[in-house]
This record gives sequence, structure tokens and C-alpha cells, in this order.
Amino acid sequence: MLGCVIHGQGDLRVDELPIPSAGPGEALVAVRYGGVCGSDLHYWRHGGVGDFRLREPMVLGHEVVGTVLSYGDGAIGPAPGTAVAVHPATPCGVCPECADGRANVCRDTRYLGSAARTPHVQGGFAAQVVVPARQLRELPAGLPLRRAALAEPLSVALHAVRRAGAVQDRHVLVTGAGPIGCLVVAAAKAAGAARVTVTDLLPQALSYAVAAGADAVVRADDPGWPTEVDVAVEASGVAAGLDTCLRLVRRGGVVVQLGMLPPGQSPFAGNLVVSREIELRGAFRFDEEFDDALVLLAAEPRFDSLVSAVVPLGAAESAFALAADRSRSCKVLLDFEVQQN
Repeated sequence: MLGCVIHGQGDLRVDELPIPSAGPGEALVAVRYGGVCGSDLHYWRHGGVGDFRLREPMVLGHEVVGTVLSYGDGAIGPAPGTAVAVHPATPCGVCPECADGRANVCRDTRYLGSAARTPHVQGGFAAQVVVPARQLRELPAGLPLRRAALAEPLSVALHAVRRAGAVQDRHVLVTGAGPIGCLVVAAAKAAGAARVTVTDLLPQALSYAVAAGADAVVRADDPGWPTEVDVAVEASGVAAGLDTCLRLVRRGGVVVQLGMLPPGQSPFAGNLVVSREIELRGAFRFDEEFDDALVLLAAEPRFDSLVSAVVPLGAAESAFALAADRSRSCKVLLDFEVQQN
């Protein structure tokens, strides 16, 4: 079978991989779609994500959906042939964070397609993948696999909005209109936000934000900023975005840093955190939000508009180049169907 493997910075290959088999407690899944994430792009373009650096070849991908093929001994789950989404995290279950109900920041977690540990955790961009059976989620009735591929990034967005606290009837600012930023828009509106304003430098990206439900969009280099917002979610991953959030959120407001900033030190207006008593909170991955994301996706067809392209696995590098060009795309999916024939 074929899989999408990163060998180093700029070295993305479609390699022949051994066909896996499910062990005890595991499920074998035929992958249909895999979403190209910003972290996948970072591994391709920079050889790492934040402080996580590639040290060996790694199958990329953690946004995967498909159908159940079989189970190993003692494993139970949706019947073979059932359409499923794969929760990509395997927390340890015993560390202080897991015990405190914060499995998303587990200190010993395993996450599909991650170089956070060595050996790296191989990802899901392959024709078939083996995962713990408990990580499978049967799709709600009426949810197509193509839209279900957004479950993982939507879960990230839902977690970020929950980290912000109550957003009902409030004005929310989102800096960065990439796939995650657009899904934050949808998550905030689903949580009852009265108004969501999005900023980005690219007109095409802002058009996707409108499709996701944004009430207003502002080019980052235009003067039409809101004078004040209640909550701000920084989804661009650049220090300038964080600075914007801190300067526009009201006194006593909440800023959630969701975008992964570059490694090392990042300058920000820390004096405003003090003088305005702004609450600055981080948001990392998700946990139970995955199930909520599937329910929301099943109920809202508008998410289909955020999938801008579906590209066959054999053209993986073209798919990555398209996903990296935010003037031409929002979410790009790899299609593994040909590998199942």
C-alpha cells in the first residue's frame, strides 16, 4: 500500500508501506480522506512544528476518516464496513493532567503524525492504518465522509472557544482566517456569539471566513478595526496577531492563543495583560470535543464550502503546495480511494 511520508525538510514522498494488521485492542481502518493540516505543512516546509523536530521518516496526517476493516483480539467497536472518524490522540491516562481531566495536554500522549517523541508516532496518511479501537467514532447519520474529515480541526476550534469561557451574546475577534480560524468562527457562532469579526491579509481567506459565518471581515492592513471586543482568539500563529488581540480586547477580557507561535521567544504587549487585567489563555488540541464536532458537522452542510480541493494521494506534493497557498485554498483533502481497489 502507499502512504505519504516526510523524510526531512522539503522531502515529501509517496512511499510503498507494509500492510498493517490489527493487534490486541486495535482496529484496522481503510482511510478514505485525510485533511492536510498546518502542522503537516510545517513538517514539509520547515522540518518541524514549534519545538517538535523530525529525526526520522514519518507518515504524516492526523485528520483521517474511512471505514472499519477488521479488529484485533479483544477489540470492540463499530462493525466492519462502518464509516468512522479517527480520534488521533492516545493519552496515557495516568499522568496528573489526565487525572485532572485535561487529557489534551497529557505529558505522555501519542498523537498521529507527530514528532513530539522518538520514535515518532506514525500518522494516518496511508491506505490503511491501525489505531486503538477506542479511538474510532461512528459517523452520525447523514454525515458524509468528505465533510467528516473536518472533525479534527473543528475539535481544535471548539476547544479554543471553550477555553475562552462564555461567548454567548459577545463580540469575538478571530485573527487569522486559515482553516482553523474559519472553524473558530463556526464554533463561536454555534456557542452563541452575537458577532464574530475576522482579520487576515488575504481577501480569499476572508471569503472563507464569511462562508463559515463571520459577521464582519477586515483586512489586517486596513483601518476598519472594531474599537473593542469581548473575546479574541489568535489563530494566525504570528506575534502580530497576538498583539492585535491584546490591543483590541476589552479590559478584563479574554485572549486565547490558539495558533502555534514560532519556536523561541515571541514579543507581545505584556504590559497590557497587567494594566487591563486581560486573561491570556492557551488552547492545545482537544479531547471530548471530537464527538461534539461530529454532531455539529452532521447538522450543518455549510462546512462543505471550507473544503476547497480533494487531491489523489499520488499527487500529494501538489496537494501540500495548494494547501500552503492560502490565496487559493482553505482545507485540502487527500483522497485514498484509489488505494482501496
